[in-house]
Amino acid sequence: MFKRISLLVLLLSMTSIGPSLAQEWPSKKAIRIIAVFPPGGSVDAVARVLAPALQEQLKQSVIVENIGGASGVIGTDAMVRAEPDGYTFAVVFDTHGVNQSLKEKMPYDTKKDIANVTLIGTSPMVLVASKSSGISSFKQLVDETRAGKNSSYGTIGAGSLGHLAMATLAKKSNFEWTHIPYRGGGPMMADALAGHVPLAIGSIFLIKPHIDTSRVVPLAVTSTQRSKDLPNIPTIAESGFPGFDAPAWWGVIAPVKTPPEMIRKMHQAMVVVLKRADIAKKLDDQGIDILAGNPETFNTFLDKQMNIWGKFVIDNKIREN
Repeated sequence: MFKRISLLVLLLSMTSIGPSLAQEWPSKKAIRIIAVFPPGGSVDAVARVLAPALQEQLKQSVIVENIGGASGVIGTDAMVRAEPDGYTFAVVFDTHGVNQSLKEKMPYDTKKDIANVTLIGTSPMVLVASKSSGISSFKQLVDETRAGKNSSYGTIGAGSLGHLAMATLAKKSNFEWTHIPYRGGGPMMADALAGHVPLAIGSIFLIKPHIDTSRVVPLAVTSTQRSKDLPNIPTIAESGFPGFDAPAWWGVIAPVKTPPEMIRKMHQAMVVVLKRADIAKKLDDQGIDILAGNPETFNTFLDKQMNIWGKFVIDNKIREN
């Protein structure tokens, strides 16, 4: 009888640990947000816009750590392997929905090992040309391609949405374009600005500052409607490729065993932050349409992304370069 009572007490104490920890969160220690791409890209920028506001909202230190490489896999894996105690999260990009199909050996399962917290928002991508390329319009690029000229384009990595968008367009149109993958938006734009790569495609968040300073030539955006941030730039859809649509997106994730109550509280904090006028303006100024989607919305969105782009990757045998 004594053993049974002791076991019952132990079980009751164990069941009370979860709620107790959730009530204490986030008072225990600083929150780490892993930006899964190097500094200089949109993932890093989004994380650093959100971190100070989250720190104010949660009344706890929020630290951004860049762990780039492998189109976001290395940083995401670091998050997956972290203690699921509610103090490690990651900001991911659209590559997150493709990596499972792109890579032969993944260190984690995107659906089984990760909890989706908040779908931050989406944005059109923009295709730009370097100043030294001599390309001044999307029409010129298409005409030259159809005349037999092979152009190279840079993206933030193999299997990124920019890569798949351009590969889809090239396949449907029988274009010969050469893909040059980079380890993130910062390195890609450095080469585009220097003229080392004639074309580059990335989020408006990443590229618009360089458009505003006339350091690159904007050619087209990847959404079905023109971007309110670049109203004079045509869409690919209206430029002879109807229905073309490939938005970039960002989200916050956590290790799958993170207590649900902590996931809920982090999402609630994210919603408050994303609705702040100053934060909303910073993201809106860079072309991000804020969604603040909850975990269920994020789950549905990610499933769709994985189905659409994952299928294209598999059907076309796309692999990392």
